[in-house]
Amino acid sequence: MNKVILLNNRPEGRPQESDFKFTEEEKPTPGEGEVLLKTKYVSVDPYLRGRMRDQKSYIAPFELHKPVASGIIAEVIASKNTDFKEGDFVNGMLSWKEFQTSTGKNLQKVDPDQAPLSAYLGVVGMTGLTAYFGLTRIGQPKKGDTIVVSGAAGAVGSVVGQIGKIKGCRVIGIAGTDEKIAMLKNTFGFDEGINYKTTSDMKAAIKKAAPDGVDIYFDNVGGEISDAVLANIARNARVVACGVISMYNDEETPVGPRVAPLLIKNSVLMQGFTIGDFQADFSEGMKQLAIWLKENKITHKETIVKGFDKIPQAFIDLFDGKNTGKMIVEI
Repeated sequence: MNKVILLNNRPEGRPQESDFKFTEEEKPTPGEGEVLLKTKYVSVDPYLRGRMRDQKSYIAPFELHKPVASGIIAEVIASKNTDFKEGDFVNGMLSWKEFQTSTGKNLQKVDPDQAPLSAYLGVVGMTGLTAYFGLTRIGQPKKGDTIVVSGAAGAVGSVVGQIGKIKGCRVIGIAGTDEKIAMLKNTFGFDEGINYKTTSDMKAAIKKAAPDGVDIYFDNVGGEISDAVLANIARNARVVACGVISMYNDEETPVGPRVAPLLIKNSVLMQGFTIGDFQADFSEGMKQLAIWLKENKITHKETIVKGFDKIPQAFIDLFDGKNTGKMIVEI
């Protein structure tokens, strides 16, 4: 039999394990032109929370009582498709199933000799590409700029900071534990770190760390942390709006400071994006990230959880900051 994870309820507030349902179905067999895939690694990401809402967005919502899907590395264990052979590894948006068939459309072969398989879900995959394009295309870092990254110990934030250092910038990371702050500085090369959970006045802490203002803010969290950063924004700054994990579980949109006066007064560019905006250039980004990885100019951390049954809890743990770097489930 084949284990499958369905969306059982649309979460209200913070997701619960009861919002997911484990079921079994018959193990599939590939038809003509298809491949049979065995799931090896599953990516769990904050944006999946948005797809659990029944509302229009940049990507269709998940259907109730249907499998959840995310980025997955799978092994081809049987093939009736001339483009793939048994033993190939592929990356694609696939269902939370132990086994599944595919026509091969939108599957990308990955080479375990070039990078660890799990890295294709992280530093040289979607999260790395999110960091690369968000910072280089929207942030447009220049030597000497001061960059602040929220959610800095996460999969995207940790890569953003390292690219910032490659570009000659001063990088300040915001995270939620002293251990993560130490890692930002000692492992990822950040210049400063701020623990938002033990800092009573974030606005003052950011001003102390960036006395001349923040030239680039890479925002992964939104909320009060972003309010504090924007209060210290520099003239002609760029704000890269990547994620709002602090607000994903809110049932109503909170009201915060009105930022228009800050943006106007300081001639600030603030732009949101999703990684699909840069799909035509993915090969460029993956090539550059792989080069930096081989040259040891960037490193990556992963939180690996083992077991198919642990996928929902690993996803839920994202909202408590239990991951360091990319959260991945190994099957």
